[in-house]
Amino acid sequence: MTSTLNADLHCHSVVSDGTLTPEALARRAKTQGVALWALTDHDEIGGQAPAAAAAAACGLDYLTGVEISVTFLHQTVHIVGLGFDPTDAQLIKGLAQTRGGRAQRAQEMAAGLAQVGIKGCYEGALTFVGNPNLISRTHFARYLVETGVCKDTYEVFRKYLTEGKPGYVEHRWANLKDAVTWITQAGGVAVIAHPARYKFSANEEFALFSEFKGHGGQGVEVVTGSHSVAEAASYANTALEFGLVASRGSDFHSPEESRTELGALPDLPDQLTPVWSILAGRIQRANQTPAMLA
Repeated sequence: MTSTLNADLHCHSVVSDGTLTPEALARRAKTQGVALWALTDHDEIGGQAPAAAAAAACGLDYLTGVEISVTFLHQTVHIVGLGFDPTDAQLIKGLAQTRGGRAQRAQEMAAGLAQVGIKGCYEGALTFVGNPNLISRTHFARYLVETGVCKDTYEVFRKYLTEGKPGYVEHRWANLKDAVTWITQAGGVAVIAHPARYKFSANEEFALFSEFKGHGGQGVEVVTGSHSVAEAASYANTALEFGLVASRGSDFHSPEESRTELGALPDLPDQLTPVWSILAGRIQRANQTPAMLA
């Protein structure tokens, strides 16, 4: 497989904070020309079996996926796992522990919003949640848009749900070593998601990549929905500097909210090694039954 493969290895379903089912996402990915797809719900792999079955049904190659929330230097960083065994006991246990604090955090977020006059946000956010254990800022944002507090979810995050704003509550997630270990010992490849989104200094970012690789991390998202052309070029250089394979994913959540459609990203730069080149043996081919995910 080459760097020009239309792979989309980062998106979300109703199992976490997307608005489409795994089955609908598989069909949409196929329609949009995706050749290799992964569903990467936040801290949850409950959508893997239906995603794999739907991919097989519509003739789409598939990799297992997840996006794990990590706390690193007081910031939340996301680590995507690809091509792992979804029945691995330590991965399942680790993800359950990571999900555990979301409900309390959501109650605290609602209390902060109530203090500035926006009432009923917890109950409102729950109406948008497919999985109550994974209530998130995105669900609050959708409620505030529905009720007319803000015109879109981007405005909600700017005004209410980022650090220093009334609805923001910090949460300690998994640590970097644990997240990478859960993925790799389950046979997968760990990838730093959308690195340009983090507000690290140059030294802090170097520490992130150094520790990540030291723990067994192997990849970085170079081309993703939130990266500019310049940022993609910058992280292509980072991939080369640290000897990492490169990944590609839209981070698609919803037809109404996402800036980048499934399968609509530019190709990876030619000089990089694509992540799928080291995961060939873990890809569920379109003409195979997803027995391991049944």
